[in-house]
Amino acid sequence: MIFQIIGWLGAFLFIFSYFLLARGIWKQEQPRYHVFNLLGAICLVINALHFSDPANVAVNGVWAGIAIMALYKCWTSYFRSKS
Repeated sequence: MIFQIIGWLGAFLFIFSYFLLARGIWKQEQPRYHVFNLLGAICLVINALHFSDPANVAVNGVWAGIAIMALYKCWTSYFRSKS
């Protein structure tokens, strides 16, 4: 049961963040968009590992990696602008 909840939470985080981006409420440059994507991917990887779904582990693992790279870019841009 807990793994299903974690999976649904991950799906919600993906959909919610994309909805806010599409509505123009969030911007792609904002870290919170990428944090929600990262957390969603982590939740879905946990869910996929539990249910032995290697394709979803791979896709969401890559998605998490992309979110980490985007967060790194946000972080470095922020500190460059402060110097």
